Formats: sequence, structure tokens, C-alpha cells
Amino acid sequence: MFKTIHRNLPTLYIGGDVFTFILSSFISIYFFSDNVNSQTEWTILPGFFILWFLIGHWRKLYNLHLDHDFGLRVFNYLKAYFILLTLVFMIFILFRIPSPDKNEIAAFVIGFPLLSITINFLIITVLNTLKNKEANVKYTLIAGVGDVAENVEKHFSERENEGYQIKGFINCKKEPCHVPQNKVVGDLKNIHQYLKDNPVDEIVIALPVKTSKKIRSIIGAADYHGVRVTYIPDYGNLFGKNYKATQYAHIDAINVRQLPLDERSAFFLKNTFDKIFSAGVLLFLSPVFLLIALLIKLDSTGPVFYCPTRIGRGGRPFKVYKFRSMRENDAATGGSLSTQKDDARITKIGKFLRKYSLDELPQFINVLYGEMSVVGPRPHRSFLNQQLQESVNNYMLRHYFKPGITGWAQVNGWRGPTDTEEQRTQRTAHDLWYQENWTLRLDLKIIFLTIFSKKVHSSAF
Repeated sequence: MFKTIHRNLPTLYIGGDVFTFILSSFISIYFFSDNVNSQTEWTILPGFFILWFLIGHWRKLYNLHLDHDFGLRVFNYLKAYFILLTLVFMIFILFRIPSPDKNEIAAFVIGFPLLSITINFLIITVLNTLKNKEANVKYTLIAGVGDVAENVEKHFSERENEGYQIKGFINCKKEPCHVPQNKVVGDLKNIHQYLKDNPVDEIVIALPVKTSKKIRSIIGAADYHGVRVTYIPDYGNLFGKNYKATQYAHIDAINVRQLPLDERSAFFLKNTFDKIFSAGVLLFLSPVFLLIALLIKLDSTGPVFYCPTRIGRGGRPFKVYKFRSMRENDAATGGSLSTQKDDARITKIGKFLRKYSLDELPQFINVLYGEMSVVGPRPHRSFLNQQLQESVNNYMLRHYFKPGITGWAQVNGWRGPTDTEEQRTQRTAHDLWYQENWTLRLDLKIIFLTIFSKKVHSSAF
């Protein structure tokens, strides 16, 4: 379905513009014109309509794919619109065409781009949602090959339409094999290598409780790679306090490391807050965005935005939006050059932006796209993620949920360098504490401290 829509994306964009043009014309004529039946407006509008689509075709406005970011589309859209206004102004001057009512002109000039950008954003948001839904396959590895593992396989086979896909089975102990032999992908000895080489979202442990040593070994491997774990049957005393008894149909199960945001109501509340808050910030701070963009261009040559790859939820990479603050940036993908204090690459305006975290403001676009939250563990580069994974216990657990623009570690002064063991462990400990103690009130507190606390900016450079 999504692929079909993606192929017809230019048609969707054109359809959106047609709808916007009709709506803008109706509003400007019927609500802002003193003479609704004037022939001038109905004569000029078709020419205006044709001219807009000729410019759109010339500027390849409808050739952009969904993979291009929304900011690029808006930038190209505004360029085409200013070309249109310039041409229309010249036509009116040269050919002395009767001018419509001034209020009507103002309503159309302002309303058309605002409505078009809004509709384009809605189109991209809906299509990204469909794309993520189709791509959201949950890869499951089953630890065990006996009766319980067989029942789990039957259960998942009945839920294929929910996106579950069994990667295979791990043979953990000497027991009769009740699952297809060709689906057994390894044993406990090579589970680390398998998780490293293959995408796995969840491990379902289908072993008797008497194999507690093996179960702990599987959980340790899963924690190291940031993979969720579900245990069958229910013996919670193995897992400490953060667990929740659930059911897979008629099969009892345990969600290991159950966290507040695993509850649907809590997740919905946080996700709704993220969308509303980020949309409000982008709307009300848009003049600040334009000013910062202008200052960056005046201060040094190069693009306004720097879009490096960071590691997000489930260990998946994504592109993060930032205002450029350096003359020469590290490679967007695979970069390993950390920022140093008094770094010579930082521009004059960049130093100010980084000190007050203004370079992070474009990440509210990532929040709207669903890649980040307003509050959460800060996303790291791939090489730093690997270093911390190898050196800090339970580090990958911070990837259970979306990364944030700000977080509990940042407002407590643990931002910036990760050179010492204390810096690495304290940042991770604060991120994990946040996940275990999340409330909306805590998010609001962190946002307040991000703006007003001196600790946040003390280690910024």
C-alpha cells in the first residue's frame, strides 16, 4: 500500500495544492472582498493558477520524494512562491491589469502559503506513519526448543498480521526438539554473535525455571545488546522488582524490566504531549529559527543545518536536525571526532548557540516525525554508543524508548564529555533512573530546568 502511494506522491502534492488554491481563493473572495461578483478576480485567478503550476514544474516542486526532509520541501516551496509573487507583480506593472481589492490580495498572499505548507506537512506526516507501520516488523528470537517453545511458535503464527516474525530458536539445554530443526539458529555459546549480526527486537525465553543460570545468561546477553525479554512461564522472583505478569493468549508470561512507559496510557500521554509541545515550539519560535539561520549564513559559509546520524530507540540509526555551529563538521555518518573545549572549528555564532543549546532546537522536527521525544536519554553517535555499551553496565537499556532533546542527565550536569568513568556511569545511571521513574510531571520539571537551571549550561562548549 505504502509503495503505491509513494509512487503517486507527486499527484498527492498537486492535489494538495489544487485544494489549497481553491480554498484560499474562496476565503479571500468571500470573506475579504467588497465585491464577490467582480469579474476581475475570476479572470485573474485561472492565470494565477496556471502560472503557479508552471513554476512548480520548472522548480521540480512535485518531484521531491518522501525521503527528502520536510524542511527541504518548505524551502523549495517558498522559493517557488516568491518567484510567483515577483512575476505577478511585474505583470500587473507592465500590463496595467485592474488590481483586486487590497484586503483580498493580502488574504490570498498570506493564506495560500500557510495552508499549503500545513497540508504538505499533513501529507508527509500521514505517509511517514504508514511507512513506519509497514516497516515496524517485530523480530522475535525464542530461547528453547521444547514444548513451551512449540506453544509460543503456534501463538506467534496466529499473530502474523500484527507484525511478529520469528527469527529462529536457540537450543539452550538437552531437551526433545519440538520445533522444526531448520529453524534452530544456534545455542547459548553463540547467542552474542547472533544478536550482533541479526536484527532482534525481543527474546522469548521458553525454558523451565530450574534452568535459572541459563535464563540469567540469556538476559545478560539481551541487556548487552539492548533487546527486550519476555519470560515464560511466570516466575518473577528471578527478575527483581521491574517486571509485569502478562499473557500471550492462554500462556502466562513476564515482561522483564517493566517500565512506566510500557503502559499504553502512559505512552499515549507522553506521545501526545510531545506532538503538541513540539508543534507549539516550532510555530512560536519560527521567527527565531529564521534569525538564527540568517546569522549562521552571515557568520560562515556552509549549510544552515547539520544532520548527523544518531542511535535511537531499539539501537536504530536516524538523522537528527541541528543548526550548524562549526566551520567543519565531523562526518554525518560514522564520524568519531568529538567536540573539545575551545574547539577551533566552532564559529562565533556557533559558540553562543551551543552554550544555550539553541543548536538543538531543530530537533523538535524529529519529535514531530516520531523519532525523538522532548525529554529522554540524549542520542549518541554510533562509535560512542559502542564504547559505552562495552564499558558501562546495562547501558543499552536506555534505548528501550525514544531519545530526547533534553534529559534527566543533562539537567543534573552530566552533558558534554564522556572521558572519565564517572561521566559515563553517571550519565547512564541518570538516564536509567528517568526511565524507571517517568511521570509527565517529571518531564515538565526537566523542561523547566533545561531553560532555567545553570547546571545545564555549565559543561556546554
